[in-house]
Amino acid sequence: MNPLNSFGDIARLLVLNTDSYKASHWLQYPPQTTTVFSYIEARGGTLPYTVFFGLQALLKEYFSKAVTADDVVLAGEICAAHGVPFNREGWQHIVDAQGGRLPVRIRAVPEGTVVPVGHALVTVENTDPACWWLTSFLETALLRVWYPTTVASHSQATRRLIADALARTGDPAGLSFKLHDFGARGVSSLESAMLGGMAHLVNFQGTDTMTALLGARAYYGEPMAGFSIPAAEHSTITAWGRDGELDAYRNMLRQFARPGAVLAVVSDSYDLDLAVSRLWGGALREAVIASGATVVIRPDSGDPTSVVLRTVRALDASFGSDMNAKGYRVLRHVRVIQGDGITRESIASILGALESAGYSADNIAFGQGGALLQQVNRDTLGFAMKASAAKVGGHWRDVFKAPVTDPAKRSKAGRLTLMRRGEAFATVRLDGPGYQQALADGATEVMRTVFENGRLLVDDSFAAIRARAAG
Repeated sequence: MNPLNSFGDIARLLVLNTDSYKASHWLQYPPQTTTVFSYIEARGGTLPYTVFFGLQALLKEYFSKAVTADDVVLAGEICAAHGVPFNREGWQHIVDAQGGRLPVRIRAVPEGTVVPVGHALVTVENTDPACWWLTSFLETALLRVWYPTTVASHSQATRRLIADALARTGDPAGLSFKLHDFGARGVSSLESAMLGGMAHLVNFQGTDTMTALLGARAYYGEPMAGFSIPAAEHSTITAWGRDGELDAYRNMLRQFARPGAVLAVVSDSYDLDLAVSRLWGGALREAVIASGATVVIRPDSGDPTSVVLRTVRALDASFGSDMNAKGYRVLRHVRVIQGDGITRESIASILGALESAGYSADNIAFGQGGALLQQVNRDTLGFAMKASAAKVGGHWRDVFKAPVTDPAKRSKAGRLTLMRRGEAFATVRLDGPGYQQALADGATEVMRTVFENGRLLVDDSFAAIRARAAG
């Protein structure tokens, strides 16, 4: 029997990658059930749309490995000790009849597609009549696509906010590096850092979450999805002592400042205003200019809006600025990155304050950690996977819930797909008149079969996903 000695061993065990109560569900469906059809949607929440992302990574990692007889034995032992039934016969059938490959068909919208909430993003159905129970069993593992999709959606909302500011005041060419992922240390697991970090990189190219680079390489074939720069932290500054602050900054210039280079230096370890005006703008001013590098000053405390504006003004007084074609000032030789207290609301406030003061959004970049990768949950966009149809006794029947106590939780019925005509989306029943009418009206199916009977049928590149998300 295969031992369980690591997370990798546990991740391989798809037969227990579910909720405990689902182990008993194979006994609860009506007699003569042969097929169950389910869908995943974001019912709505903090945004009116989703940027679908992450399914390919989940399918490659968890769904593409064959279930083994040893897996079935181990799962049976675990369930018996845990106190829940185990469908040993059903899983052994998958091992014997399917070679351990999952007999399901998964259809999904292409990753990177921007879809309004309230529409089906994924559909799942079993392809072996003996495995009617499998569709809903897989809900737990499949629905985790909520996390990378939610991060990608919120990251894109921030991208749109910054893009608007750049369109008014600066150069949109710099957009891809305006929001930097600082979130690796603030998430709950290495896998979260990878999935969430990749999701952010769908919209931007700046990251310090190196695991995301590995994920994009492994699951989406992207050699290098993001970039970073040499940057100081408080320990590398304060290790020089308070009297050595100037030497710490001078060392940063000596080590990293070259023509065309960019480096970031946290500058509020003691007194930000003094560091900006007397050290960077005084003692080090000529060295910064002579280096040919761009030095990015990082405030890391205080009210983000007032601190950034004060820092930009002080740097302008020391280094000067130029008026761009849109009538806004752009600093010479220096920039600012704000990585403390960053949310979409604070970004909007900072950009608004700079614009009101006559400064371009070119002067500022943002670093975001927990608010980017961790401060989301399944309800942020209302993700759910629900059964919508079942074939019982050879006939399809609608499956849905309609709770009187919460009409918003009414689920969809029938075998579904997603159609698109221009910018308009419609979730329609495959077996209803709406599907044929949508085709007659010139709509096309958005969904495609990405996984069937243990085989991944679509292997998208990261570049293709980024292109879809960018529109």
